[in-house]
Amino acid sequence: MDATASDPGAGHGAASITVEQVGKVYPDGTVAVGDITLEVRAGELAVLIGPSGCGKSTVLRMLNRLIEPSKGRILLDGEDIAGQDPVALRRRIGYVIQDVGLFPHQTIRTNVGTVPRLLGGERKQIRARADELLELVGLDPARHGDRYPHELSGGQRQRVGVARALAADPVVLLMDEPFSAVDPIVRGRLQEEFLRLQATVRKTIVLVTHDIDEAVRLGDRIAVLAEGGLLLQYAPPAEVLSAPASETVARFVGADRGIRRLAVTRVRDAMRPLSGTEDVQRLPAIPDSGTLYDALAAMLTDDTLNVVVIRDGRPVGTVSRSAIFATPGGQDRATA
Repeated sequence: MDATASDPGAGHGAASITVEQVGKVYPDGTVAVGDITLEVRAGELAVLIGPSGCGKSTVLRMLNRLIEPSKGRILLDGEDIAGQDPVALRRRIGYVIQDVGLFPHQTIRTNVGTVPRLLGGERKQIRARADELLELVGLDPARHGDRYPHELSGGQRQRVGVARALAADPVVLLMDEPFSAVDPIVRGRLQEEFLRLQATVRKTIVLVTHDIDEAVRLGDRIAVLAEGGLLLQYAPPAEVLSAPASETVARFVGADRGIRRLAVTRVRDAMRPLSGTEDVQRLPAIPDSGTLYDALAAMLTDDTLNVVVIRDGRPVGTVSRSAIFATPGGQDRATA
């Protein structure tokens, strides 16, 4: 079967983003973004986080030229976006905002097909694409396709917003606090669904949030910004939590960053291979894809000092409570 037919994320794929000494100063002298340099690799999810007024959303809008930078340059797959037609550029970049911005007078299916329709796609193909994407984000097109936005819950509308952003198969997806308008329980479910979705479509994503837990859970890398749009640290979540670049970063990620670090460090980073003499039958077991947080939770639940690590149904090692607290943290986000 053709990849583009079976995978909604196939086709244009993903593009790298390079931000080189970019800044934004408004005519009244207000510095929204000071000087930022970072790179987001193709297929990676980068999170921008920091206090209010640190320029997170301004950086996001400079990536699709809704705001023009005062200095520096932004490259999309090595090409300077300043030389590209803004409208054509934005059609290659999906954009998801906090309040979704669905058209209230249009059905959900029509909303999702907005960009393909603007690009002159055939009605039958647009409908098929919309239904495919609704299924991808966990909405039954037969049930929801002909409804209107006001008939959906906040979480469902947010899913539609993501589907609409993916409809033209963008190379980059920009997300400005996409889950902050829903309650914590729904937010957690949306985050889980989003991780599943990203594993399928593998888009290059830049996401803005004010929630450090969300940043740690979703990001491959986290950019911590300070007031005035200064970049304090850009690193994988485990590194930000275990080795903050400054006291300012440490205060921002919180005193409980050690607990958060456990949730993004794989058990295999602290695992000791089996020697053949251990009695692992009575130990709680976790998969090797699990995190140190999972391991510690299992130890506390079963009142043990060790867990056995399972791979392909077989024990391959153990993790001790002392090893968990001695582990400095891995370099990549743990994935289930």
